[in-house]
Amino acid sequence: MPETIPLQSAALSRRFAVLWPAIRRVTCGLCVVGLLLLPTITSAQTPPGEPNVGEAAPFGAEDLAKPPTPLAAEVNPPVIPTINDPIEAENVPEKPDVGHLIPTDPIELFLAGGFSMWPLLLASIISLWFVLERLVVLRRRRVIPRAFVDRFIQHLEQGKLNAETALRLCEENQSPIADIFAHGVRKWGKPSVEVEQAIIDGGERQISQLRTHLRVIHGVYNVAPMLGLLGTVVGMVVSFNELARGGDADRMQRLAGGVGVALITTATGLFVAIPSLVLYLYLSGRIDGLIIEMDLLSQKVANLISSEGLANRSKMNMAKATPTTTQALPGVPAPKPKAVGT
Repeated sequence: MPETIPLQSAALSRRFAVLWPAIRRVTCGLCVVGLLLLPTITSAQTPPGEPNVGEAAPFGAEDLAKPPTPLAAEVNPPVIPTINDPIEAENVPEKPDVGHLIPTDPIELFLAGGFSMWPLLLASIISLWFVLERLVVLRRRRVIPRAFVDRFIQHLEQGKLNAETALRLCEENQSPIADIFAHGVRKWGKPSVEVEQAIIDGGERQISQLRTHLRVIHGVYNVAPMLGLLGTVVGMVVSFNELARGGDADRMQRLAGGVGVALITTATGLFVAIPSLVLYLYLSGRIDGLIIEMDLLSQKVANLISSEGLANRSKMNMAKATPTTTQALPGVPAPKPKAVGT
């Protein structure tokens, strides 16, 4: 045993002597690297505003008795702006309140108007429907077909029609002016007063039919602005109610947006009412023009088929036929023309 211990110690000494240069080089390298990285590590661990530990002066027992110096972060804490602070809220950039802006899409605009938009949509459809219907019905060639009227009056003036034939032609034509003529033809050969009264009665019926549905268009013109105003008032009530529930921060945005949305119904009501009024005036003017023309034509027909008109036409026909039918009798001298003044 005593001999093995010296042998082992000698072997360890030889191994240490061999490894010592390598250990020394590694240790020196680590020291150099540590010295190079020491400023970086110190600056990373030192908080801002705190003096460097390496440059700090040594302190004694009296320094330990002093209260610790507060850090910079504790002296001047970072200011976080809050909405409740009126001073800091002014410095916060304002963002547009998209929720209170008036929509531009037609569907969204219609839905934003509220319940009053549905009656206005129905009123606009009704007005458009009856306007198109009246434009088709009030065509001049349908009310007063020029070919029929000219031919009918020409045949009456030439005496080519009797009561039955004229009545059949009027019933076959089935136009408003033909119906008025038929009322007069039924009084064929009667005094002009009776014929004119019959024509007036038939004309009133046709005028009432021509003016059919115009009251509906005029009603849309009167009701549409009222519906728009009703929707605006209801929208204003809802807007002020929501404004009373909200805070003071976005009060003006909420009020402006609510008023803008509420005024959509008024604009829609005017958008429906103004075209309805213009078309109503246009259709009324067209009907008045047709009535004046039908009155003139009916008066001409009444003068031709009344008893007075038939008598005058027969006299004119006899006057035209007299020079051609008068012949001198044999043995009777022809009458001499009278001198002027005798």
